[in-house]
Amino acid sequence: MLSIREKIAYGLGDTASNIVFQSVMLFLTFFYTDIFGISPAVVGTLFLVVRIFDAVTDPLMGGLADRTHTRWGKFRPYLLWLALPFGFISVLAFTTPDLSEEGKVVYAFCTYALLMLAYTAINIPYSALGGVLTAEPKERVSVQSYRFVFGMLGGLLVTACTLPLVGYFGDGDKALGYQRTIMAMSALGVVLFLLCFAGTKERIAPPQDQRTSIRDDMGSLWQNDQWRVLCLAALFLLTGMVIRSTLAIFYVKYYLLREDLVTQFVTLGMIGNIIGCALAQPLAKRICKVKAYIGLQLIAAVLCGAGYFVGSEQLMLAFGLYFFWCLFLQMATPLLWAKMADTVDYGHWKTGIRITGMVYSSIVFFIKLGLALGGAIAGWLLAYYSYQADVLQSPETQEGIRLSFTLWPALGSLLVAWIMRSYKLDQVTVDKLQQDLRPQTA
Repeated sequence: MLSIREKIAYGLGDTASNIVFQSVMLFLTFFYTDIFGISPAVVGTLFLVVRIFDAVTDPLMGGLADRTHTRWGKFRPYLLWLALPFGFISVLAFTTPDLSEEGKVVYAFCTYALLMLAYTAINIPYSALGGVLTAEPKERVSVQSYRFVFGMLGGLLVTACTLPLVGYFGDGDKALGYQRTIMAMSALGVVLFLLCFAGTKERIAPPQDQRTSIRDDMGSLWQNDQWRVLCLAALFLLTGMVIRSTLAIFYVKYYLLREDLVTQFVTLGMIGNIIGCALAQPLAKRICKVKAYIGLQLIAAVLCGAGYFVGSEQLMLAFGLYFFWCLFLQMATPLLWAKMADTVDYGHWKTGIRITGMVYSSIVFFIKLGLALGGAIAGWLLAYYSYQADVLQSPETQEGIRLSFTLWPALGSLLVAWIMRSYKLDQVTVDKLQQDLRPQTA
């Protein structure tokens, strides 16, 4: 069993990642439209176009990590090498130079592309690291529970502190406030990545005689039918989740008409995320994690869809539904990431090739594609419903924001539940795989 200290150290890496991930998911669209002055339609296109590059960079990063050999292991070194560049680029993405309208668009495209490239380079090795800390299936759920509890603590830091710090650091200048806020958070993220590097150890390695090319790895990957299931589930999960998270600020400010409660709303949701992640391990001990995952998606869909029937004056109900949606949806997250490690084992068992970095990088690509689609669709929906920045919205725009915040994300969870019916790596199957593979991974 892994020590609690090592699980916490691993979790701190996701605290660092989530400082950027949650900032992008919750605030970047709002920052681009209301602070930097870019149209929501252009913002939506920006998010989607940058994802095209991930189709190349993600598998390359996974293949590179699988072929890295250092005294620290395959995946840990990237936390050491890239922590500082990642922090610096994060600050650039939330910086607003005085440029023409076209110059702002070019700057946003370049800095967002660099940010996602840096995120790929550090987060794929970090994610793969979770798959080589232990071979025990239940410990994998525990590791991922610690990871996402600490990751959501990073998100809580973002939701609770971003807007107050923007006001404090900017003193009326929101652009300067955002830049200095992200600068402070990025500095913390660098420290946390280094603590993760220092406190973890890689224990599972591929067979010593394994010599494969990227083409061999891709062929092995495609033979892994359970990997394909997780890729599709990740795509639809993140698309729905990001539509809802991106529009949370707009929903509170322009539908509930309580801009003063934006921080409280998103912070309450993050508290729900943390509680949900913490409950994942006890749930997995009592219920098959595949059935549990499907059930949680269905509950999340019901809670999300119910929000459509909440009036703008029903603040307590709106807050409550958002809290419980976050709780049940994030209860499923550690289960999904534990399944990724099981999928690595399944591919190794089926093909004889162990490609931890490639499996994680390809699923992370679909996660980021969902992140991009969700952000793009949110921007396009705002444009479709004639959203205008920082003014009182028309009744039609308010109705569009309400619909987009509730029914579209609910559809995403329903699709994920349907897709996961094809996932067959339950506890009995995973235990058998582990027994067959033990001589190879010992």
